[in-house]
Amino acid sequence: MDRVVVVGAGGSGKSYVARELGRILAAPVTHLDALYYDEAWNPLPPEEFEAAQRELVAGSRWIMDGNYNSTLETRLRACDTVVMMDVSTWTAMRGLLSRQARHGAGQHPSGVYNRINSDVIAYVLGYRRRMRPRVLAKIREFAAGKEVVFLKGRVRTRRWLEEVAGR
Repeated sequence: MDRVVVVGAGGSGKSYVARELGRILAAPVTHLDALYYDEAWNPLPPEEFEAAQRELVAGSRWIMDGNYNSTLETRLRACDTVVMMDVSTWTAMRGLLSRQARHGAGQHPSGVYNRINSDVIAYVLGYRRRMRPRVLAKIREFAAGKEVVFLKGRVRTRRWLEEVAGR
């Protein structure tokens, strides 16, 4: 497990899993929100965002968390492992709100990029119905034959991370 993509709804635990995997595997972690947004939440132009990811995936070891469906193919083709944070909508919403309560709004050095507005809430509420099928289709197409791990809840996630640490 040298090149890992972590995907899932906002609030699903992607950043937590990426940080823990980075610690366990001693691999560099990239939170795509940190790459995409500047301090004022201005997005990187699409071409620059894609180019930055192509450069990152050329590395021998990395972990990246974030969906960004428009560039997901780049990461899936280069990875050896996909971790799908496949939690329920309500678990994701609880995660989103508890992250806000724990960290507050803004961007933090720990990899937390926290901005809750109506668009973010609508995205999380509609993720399983709208985005999840698109992500799964890309996983089937561009990560065929690679290890794909589905983590459906917090307890399963902790157990899986313990298994990885014990390898």
